[in-house]
Amino acid sequence: MKLKITALAIALSLGLSACGNSETATSKTETETETQSVSTEAQSESEKANKMFDDIFMEGVMRSPIYQTYMAIKKDYGKWDDISEARELEDLEFAKANLEKLQTLDVEELDSQTALSYKLFEQQLEDEIADYKWRNHNYPVNQMFGLHSMVPSLLINQHSISSESDALAYISRLNGVQALLAELENGLNKRAELGILAPKFVYPYVISDSENLLNGAPFTNGDDSTLLADFKGKVNKLELDSDKKALLLANAKKALIKSVKPGYESLIANLKELEAKADDRDGAWKFPEGEAFYNNALKNTTTTNMTADEIHNVGLSEVARIHDEMRAIMKKVKFDGDLQAFFEFMRTDKQFYYPDTEEGKARYLSEAVALIENMKSRLDELFLVKPKADLTVKAVEAFREKSAGKAFYQQPAPDGSRPGTYYANLYRMSDMPTYQMEALAYHEGIPGHHMQIAIAQELEGIPTFRKYGRYTAYVEGWGLYSEMIPKEIGLYEDPYSDFGRLAMELWRACRLVVDTGIHAKKWTRQQGIDYYVNNTPNPETDAIKMVERHVVMPSQATAYKVGMLKIVELREAAKAKLGDKFSLPEFHDVVLKDGAVPLSVLEDLVNEWVASKA
Repeated sequence: MKLKITALAIALSLGLSACGNSETATSKTETETETQSVSTEAQSESEKANKMFDDIFMEGVMRSPIYQTYMAIKKDYGKWDDISEARELEDLEFAKANLEKLQTLDVEELDSQTALSYKLFEQQLEDEIADYKWRNHNYPVNQMFGLHSMVPSLLINQHSISSESDALAYISRLNGVQALLAELENGLNKRAELGILAPKFVYPYVISDSENLLNGAPFTNGDDSTLLADFKGKVNKLELDSDKKALLLANAKKALIKSVKPGYESLIANLKELEAKADDRDGAWKFPEGEAFYNNALKNTTTTNMTADEIHNVGLSEVARIHDEMRAIMKKVKFDGDLQAFFEFMRTDKQFYYPDTEEGKARYLSEAVALIENMKSRLDELFLVKPKADLTVKAVEAFREKSAGKAFYQQPAPDGSRPGTYYANLYRMSDMPTYQMEALAYHEGIPGHHMQIAIAQELEGIPTFRKYGRYTAYVEGWGLYSEMIPKEIGLYEDPYSDFGRLAMELWRACRLVVDTGIHAKKWTRQQGIDYYVNNTPNPETDAIKMVERHVVMPSQATAYKVGMLKIVELREAAKAKLGDKFSLPEFHDVVLKDGAVPLSVLEDLVNEWVASKA
């Protein structure tokens, strides 16, 4: 299974009390041992298969201390992942061995749910093996994600400290930062040798984020640095005597000075050297075998066989359709002028923006919470199953708000120790118009990613790997579809808010055009920015950030609209066939009850449901 750092950072990405490989699950009673010694021959093929899926998945998890932490497992709590080239090769052999093991199963003997699991698991392993070829075709650090920002983010948001041993593990991780970043530098330099260098615009972001971590005590005079403040705040909540707390704090400061500081200083120096070698070419076409790489990336992202040209043309068509719907709203609010004038009005009129003050930011967060609470009260109209995990709303932390995206979701811990979180980036309030607040909350929170990802984690009767599946077209297609659902139950009562919904859908339609434009048609960064500015109401700062995201994450942004269009297509086809027998909550249940799946598999599941009701 892929347990890559980049996937974790994006997801994102991104405790199992019954983890067979964890320290808490190694002791077995004699009765348990006898029960587990039942011969595999006596098991059904489906039981064998599901045990194999879980064993392989958990073996992969236990190879990754970072992934363990995201899953609230504390076995290797003081360690970082091995990101060396040797480990990449080892991971490849691990995947090949697991594929061979998997293919010893008799597929004909599997029940339908296990057969689906087999199909998904086999495809993931085959993709991982095939994608080894492209392992260096990426930018391990960039303005969107990377080890440089993942390290503090994981320590602050995922590394909880509820005991002295947890605090010691935190210090151990601080002491491991220098070696981790040194291996990161090796990877960056290897890519540079291959001609895979991020464009020049990327480096100031990454350098700035890295330098920010070295501001404050114990690195400089003034307030505590981000990591020291986090560690101190967590340790002070422990029920330990003052001498132990003081010793922990002293050791953390020592680790920050002896490992974190030189590690980041070396990385910053290396990044400055790479920046001097970089140029302004933006597309993946510049990579070795760039066209083949991008076509593969589109296939992986969309889980379709759509070509770059087909995706580009769908985008152009959707942009034209949404523009027409926006003109209808212009008439509704009696705006005098053309669409471009309306865009300018929505971009600049002060009624749509809260002040860039603590009060303005607090108001935005409180209103986002109110929107989500109201949506929670309406869920029975749309869903049969609802997540048990709670959802909180937070502003993006100061250390990463300058470069982070506009909004994103962080999944809850499966053991209930951490809720799901909708993060809103309030770094610049002029980038967060109130007319988009409603759609953003629905996408990242409820009924969007929280419904989908939390429900998947809580599913019973499916192997663990499916609870954490991340097919981007499915995940982000659902997120975009979730912006539309509330309108169908009477929300978006304010026409400006409905315009905001359309503006966000338009943004995703433009992504199809620009992503393929940059990576397949050799558009420049400026061409992409101009396309967004000319076709959307978003400010130029949004356009710049989005195009820069396209550049460092080829294909990823095509997932949203491709996924949404498929879900809508399947829903409308089901309604046409079932007529009065169609139930929207049942349809949503079909979409969500199996976790994330490729779009082709989702189509099969919906068709099976339709056939069962017809």
